[in-house]
Amino acid sequence: MTKAVRYDEFGGIEVLRVAEVDRPAPEYGQVLVRVKAAGINPGEAAIRTGAMADIFPSTFPSGQGSDLAGVVAEVGAGVDRFVVGDEVIGFSERRASQAELVLVDVDNLTPKPDSISWEVAGGLYVAGVAAWGAVHSIQLDSGETVVISAAAGGVGSLAVQLARRAGATVIGLASEHNHEWLQTHGVIPIAYGDGVADRIKAAAPSGIDAFIDTYGGGYVELALALGVAVERIDTIADFAAAARYGVKTEPGTNARPGAEVLAELAALIADGHLEVPIANVYPLTQVRQAYTELERRHTHGKIVLRP
Repeated sequence: MTKAVRYDEFGGIEVLRVAEVDRPAPEYGQVLVRVKAAGINPGEAAIRTGAMADIFPSTFPSGQGSDLAGVVAEVGAGVDRFVVGDEVIGFSERRASQAELVLVDVDNLTPKPDSISWEVAGGLYVAGVAAWGAVHSIQLDSGETVVISAAAGGVGSLAVQLARRAGATVIGLASEHNHEWLQTHGVIPIAYGDGVADRIKAAAPSGIDAFIDTYGGGYVELALALGVAVERIDTIADFAAAARYGVKTEPGTNARPGAEVLAELAALIADGHLEVPIANVYPLTQVRQAYTELERRHTHGKIVLRP
C-alpha cells in the first residue's frame, strides 16, 4: 500500500484526505515515480470545489495534482529513456501527483538536473508552463513594456523573469512586501489597489505594449483601459473576461509539449538564469494546511508538498 491525496465529493479544503491506496503498476509507456516533491496550484482548488466541473469533470474518489519530481521506481514495457533510480521532473495528466507513488507517461518526464532542489523541481510544471506560455502568447519584442499582475506569485514570479529575458521592460503588480524581490530581478514594482492605473502610467509614460494577468478580478479590464491591444493581453485566471473581450488564454503560436518546456525551464534554473521562489513546504499529511495558505492568494512563489 502507498499514500495518496483523495477526495470523495466536491467541496472545500475539508474534503481532502490522505488515503492508503494500492501500489500502482506501470503499463506500456508508463513510469512509476516515487515522488520527492509535488507542487500545489489554484486550479486544483477550483477543480476540487466543482467550480470547473463543466471543463474538468470528476469521478470519485478523485486524486489531485499535476506537478511532480521524484525518482524512477519502476518502468513499464516500451520505456527505454529512463531506468530505475533516475531523477526526473514531470507532470501527471490524471490528477494524481500528490502521492507517494505516481504513474506518469514517459513523454511527460524530463531528467532533473542535479543542481535543482526537489522543491523547485516538484513545483515547476504548472507555474512554469503557464508563465512560459503567457510570455510567448503576447509575443514580446525587446524594448517593449509589459505589465504582469500578481507578479510575485507562483506564475507571476516566473513570468516576470521570462519577460525580462525577452528584453522587455516589466512592471510588476504586487504587495509592497514583495517589491524588493521584484527590484532585484529587474522589475519595476507597483502596488495594486486604488489608483493602480495612474501608477502604471507614471511608470510607463510611453504606454504599455502588453499585459499578462495571473490573478483575475478586473485586470483584463485594466489592460484594455490602459490601451493594450486585445491580442497582446493574456489571462490565465479570468476566463469570463477572456470570453467577453476576446483576449488570449492559450500559450500562443510557439507552444511546445510540456516536457520540452520543462526541460528548457530546468536548464535555465540549473544555469542560474531563472529562480523559482519557494513560499513553503508541507508534508503530504498536511495537504489541508497547504491549500489553506494557497487560497489566501498572497503567496510569494510556490507551495510544495513533500510525501
